[in-house]
Amino acid sequence: MKTFFITGTDTGVGKTYTTLALGVLLKAAGHDVGVFKPVQSGVGDAEFLKDRLGIIDGLREINPFWAPEPLSPHLAFRRAGIKVLPGKILAAYHKIAVRHQIMLVEGAGGLLVPITRGYAMADLARDLDAELIIVARLGLGTINHTLLTVHEARRRGVRVAGVIFCDASGTRPGIPERTNPQAVREFSGVAVLGTVPFLKKTDAASVARCCRGRIDMAPLLSVTRPDAGKLVAMDKKYVWHPFTQMQDWLADVPDEPLVIDRGEGSYLVDTRGRRYLDATSSLWVTVHGHRKRELDEALKCQADKIAHSTMLGLSNTPAVVLAKKLVDIAPKGLAKVFYSDNGSTAVEIALKMSYQYWQNTGQKKKTALVHLANSYHGDTLGSVSVGGIALFHQVYRKLIFKTIRLETPDCYRAPAGKKYPDYAFEAVDRFEALLKKKHGQIASLVLEPVVQGAAGMIMWPRGVLKRFEELCRRHDVFLIADEVATGFGRTGTMFACEHEDVHPDFLCVAKGITGGYLPLAATLTTQRIFDGFLFPYKDMKTFFHGHTYTGNPLACAVAIANIDLFRKERLLARLQPKIRFLEKRLARLGEHPCVGDIRQRGFMVGIELVAERRTKKPFPWQDRVGARVCEAARPYGVLLRPLGNVIVLMPPLSMSRDELDAMVTALEKAIGDVLGPEIQL
Repeated sequence: MKTFFITGTDTGVGKTYTTLALGVLLKAAGHDVGVFKPVQSGVGDAEFLKDRLGIIDGLREINPFWAPEPLSPHLAFRRAGIKVLPGKILAAYHKIAVRHQIMLVEGAGGLLVPITRGYAMADLARDLDAELIIVARLGLGTINHTLLTVHEARRRGVRVAGVIFCDASGTRPGIPERTNPQAVREFSGVAVLGTVPFLKKTDAASVARCCRGRIDMAPLLSVTRPDAGKLVAMDKKYVWHPFTQMQDWLADVPDEPLVIDRGEGSYLVDTRGRRYLDATSSLWVTVHGHRKRELDEALKCQADKIAHSTMLGLSNTPAVVLAKKLVDIAPKGLAKVFYSDNGSTAVEIALKMSYQYWQNTGQKKKTALVHLANSYHGDTLGSVSVGGIALFHQVYRKLIFKTIRLETPDCYRAPAGKKYPDYAFEAVDRFEALLKKKHGQIASLVLEPVVQGAAGMIMWPRGVLKRFEELCRRHDVFLIADEVATGFGRTGTMFACEHEDVHPDFLCVAKGITGGYLPLAATLTTQRIFDGFLFPYKDMKTFFHGHTYTGNPLACAVAIANIDLFRKERLLARLQPKIRFLEKRLARLGEHPCVGDIRQRGFMVGIELVAERRTKKPFPWQDRVGARVCEAARPYGVLLRPLGNVIVLMPPLSMSRDELDAMVTALEKAIGDVLGPEIQL
């Protein structure tokens, strides 16, 4: 299915006649054509198109929002007391679009006409992933208006299929009318597809006679999706995927690997046009959904200035501005920002800084690093050294440096006789005993606050994190909080440390920092630690560490826009009722006999599948139960990824209640398909 969005350089330029002409010519060529008039105020364009093109879809399907006064949509609907929601427009479009091969969407006025506050026709065209057809008048002024429209479309990431001129007045052509099409083609670089002549009659047969040969339809019909089969074959031939058993990937199976082509809000769309809810935020990074207008524009605006410059001995504007914003939103006491490009490097920087600080300041014995069992801090060798998941890290044990591993609880599988939450605090008691003996040798403790993500979404009871902090303060050991996964709203607060008013010495962030757009990470630390590196040049106590793309301006510009959106959209406040809704919606899932535990903190959820609930007996690894459930969810329009037998849900913070409900419903059905339909839906 292809979508063309018909916009104008102004109102009254002939968009409806052009839509009619395109519909007639496409139908004459044998295509199944649908039309969509998302918003209409006053005039009866939707009724006109439905009648003249013989469209069988209902009028309210074609035109979901109508207001009586012929005003700009944002004003007409406000005066009519009608609330227009972009999500409802998109839902109405997708409901009708599946019935047709080609959709013609007619906008109102020009590209920047507001539909509602902060959402214009250009945003809708982009969200529909439509090719833009610009309708222009033939007379004076059209060059300027058309070029401006082309420029704005490109700036907003809307693809332009071409320009069509429309003779809406039927006046005798002069020099401008004869020369303007060529001028627009020359100065804009886009195709001029032809001219719709003045239509004296608007029945389909008359329009076909008048317009046949006047509009070049070939460029429109040549717009195709990528060849899905060819892309899969190329992928299998050339690409090595992370955390993927490639023997399985390369196998010839009926359900070929998905190739994602684009994103729309909470959805991912593959090369075959199938839509899936992105239930894991594209590996825990997407915050505001895909193709968020403000993030798109921040990226494009920065690209018009500079894409990259080094931070070694230089600085750049977005990196400076972002550093202040990060310090402003971070737990108090953090004062300095060191950039890198992913979570592993952010943690490794904190480890190296904490180690070198003690060396720089003369406390040479403080070299030991303490980490928790079941921890995951990334895949570089330094971060693997403080990792505690054998499946990921055991094979590299001879490559990594020695650390102190602190046993910590998986409260779902507490030993016999142990109780939650008391059992969880035993890890803190062990740390306290360790500090009493070896605090003079310990440089830092690194941990994932509140939620141990890769371990299977293990949730800590309240008070554990705070006690770890108190012990570190008492014994002068640095606390490194790895908030790569938990940061930027995932647990319901900006950072997980806020749940217990914890102020770490290092805060490591990545993933959600750019809203899921570009690789960027930051290690925040205190003035005290920064001052521990201020020495004369000759002492060679500089922090000799850096990355080529440290503080990349493109990534920093998007990160600034991401943080601004939290404030502008009151995202954290609006998230709280959705967290409660998700909790209630998940409760029914717990009725299935193979769902052993449901763990949730904010929008971080782990659903542990077990062979037997009473004994908590796990499914054998080789049975791939978690993976099979995730595969079974795909036909229901949801993309999931497991951690062994734990199904992870970590949707974008922007996901609506309806989408959350659809996500959980799909998971219920998938579990039923794989393990038996024990849930009454």
